[in-house]
Amino acid sequence: MKNVTEYLERTAAAFPDKTAVTDEYGSLTFGELRNNARRAACGLKIMRNTPVPVLMEKSSAAVTAFFAALYAGGFYVMLNPDLPDERLRRIFQRTEAPCIVTDTAHSELAARLGEQVRILLIDDLISNEENTDLLGEIASSSIDTDPVYANFTSGSTGEPKGMIISHRSVIDFIDVFTETFGINQTDIIGNQAPFDFDVSVKDIYSAVCTGAELVIIPKRLFSLPQELLDFMCEHRLTTLIWAVSALSLVCVFHGLDYKVPTTVRRVMFSGEVMPAKHLNAWLSHLPDAQFVNLYGPTEITCNCTYHVIDRGRDYSGGLPIGRAFPNERVFLLDGDCEVIKPRREGEICVSGTAVGIGYMGDFAATERSFIQNPCNKLYYERIYKTGDIGFYGEDGEIYYIGRRDFQIKHQGHRIELEEIERSVMKIDGVEDSCCVYDDRRKRIYCFYTGSADSESIMDSLSKELPQFMLPNRIIAANEGIPLTKNGKKDRKELLKRV
Repeated sequence: MKNVTEYLERTAAAFPDKTAVTDEYGSLTFGELRNNARRAACGLKIMRNTPVPVLMEKSSAAVTAFFAALYAGGFYVMLNPDLPDERLRRIFQRTEAPCIVTDTAHSELAARLGEQVRILLIDDLISNEENTDLLGEIASSSIDTDPVYANFTSGSTGEPKGMIISHRSVIDFIDVFTETFGINQTDIIGNQAPFDFDVSVKDIYSAVCTGAELVIIPKRLFSLPQELLDFMCEHRLTTLIWAVSALSLVCVFHGLDYKVPTTVRRVMFSGEVMPAKHLNAWLSHLPDAQFVNLYGPTEITCNCTYHVIDRGRDYSGGLPIGRAFPNERVFLLDGDCEVIKPRREGEICVSGTAVGIGYMGDFAATERSFIQNPCNKLYYERIYKTGDIGFYGEDGEIYYIGRRDFQIKHQGHRIELEEIERSVMKIDGVEDSCCVYDDRRKRIYCFYTGSADSESIMDSLSKELPQFMLPNRIIAANEGIPLTKNGKKDRKELLKRV
C-alpha cells in the first residue's frame, strides 16, 4: 500500500453500506464517502503535491474534502474557522495554494484570506462527473513519500509552522496503531480533536482503515458535560482518543457522576500530563476499559510511544510515556551522547518512518530540528529532536519531565511563548514583554512594560491569536522586566511574582 486512499477503496469495497462518518447533520456510508471524494477530486484541477486548504467546521464534508485532495494527487491543510482571520491568512499565505475548498457558511471568510484565490464549494465539487481514467493515472504515478497533510503549529519566529506528513508515515503508524489496540469494524470512534490537530488523524484513519464508524462530537458539547455524556451514550461510543484537557474537563464538571458511557472499551489520551485524580476518576467509572497514555509531537506521525495503564500499579512516581511503537526508535540524547542509564535526563529523539517530511516552505527550520543522529557515524540516519526532556525509569520506560526551552504544552496544544510575546510587542503602548508558564497551575502569564493597559492588550491579542494561546493573566511590570546576570529575561524571577 502506498496511498491512504487505498484504505478507503478497500473498506468501501468490503463495507459499502456501513456508516463511515456521522456528524450532527447526518452521515455518510463508506461507499458514499468514496464516491463523493472521487467526484470532488475531479473538480479540483490541481498539480501533483499541491496543498489544498480546507476551510470548514469539522464534519463529514471536511473528511470528504480531505480525501478529494488526496485522490487529486494533492494534500490537505485544515483551516479551522475558529482561528482569528489574521492567523488564517498567514497560514494560507504560507501554503501558496491556488484554491480553498469550503462550504457556503464560510465562503466569505475564504474570500478574505487571499486575492485571486479560487473558492471551491464542496457541494459543487461532488456534483462533478467521476473521471476514472484521470484518477487511475494519478494513483499509478503516486509514491508513498508524497504528503498527506500539513498541520500548522505555533512558531518561535512569530509565523505558524506547517508540518508535512507523508502517506508512508500515516500507513505505517495506523496499521500498527489499530493492530496494537484491536480497533476493528465493530468500533465507534468518538472524535474530540479539531481537524487541524493531529490527534484527529488517529480518529479518521483508524476508522477508514478498519471500517469503524467515526462519530464527530459537536465541539459545543465539551462545555456542556451532561449533554456530552448523553451524546456519548446515545451513539454507543467504544473508543475515545482524546486530549487530556477534554477528559479532565468531564471530571472537573463531575460529568461521570451524571452518566457513565458504559460502551467505551478503550480510552487513549495525549497532549500533556494526565492529572492523577482525573485518571483515577475515569478508571473507577470504567473498570473494564483499557487506558493508554500516548506521546508524540506534531513532527512525528501522531505518536511515538505508549504506555498501557496497569490498574494494579502504583503511579505515585509518575506516569510513564512508555516505550516506542513498533518500527519507531525513541531514545534520549545528552548533547551528542545517547543516554543509557536510568534517571539520567536527556532530550527525547525519534527516528524511523514516523518522522515527518519537514516544515512547509521553511528548509532552515527543518534542518535545525531534523538532524543526523550524532551517535551514528556509519550512515545517514535522520532524527527529530523533540525539545522534550525525559529519563528512563528502572522499568526501562521513558518518563517525561518538561520542555527544553520555552515551548510549552497548554490545553493539549504546543505553543511557543515567543510567538505570544511578538504579538504583544506589536501593540501600541507596549515597550517590552515576557511570557511565562506556570506548569503547576497550567496558566500563561504575560508581563509587559509600557503605557498600554491590560484590557486593551487582551482585546488586541484575541483578534490575532487562537483562544488556547491567550494569556490567562496580563501583568504590568512596573519595575521593569528583570534580567539574569547574562542579560537575558529572568523568567524564573517573573514566575515568583504570580
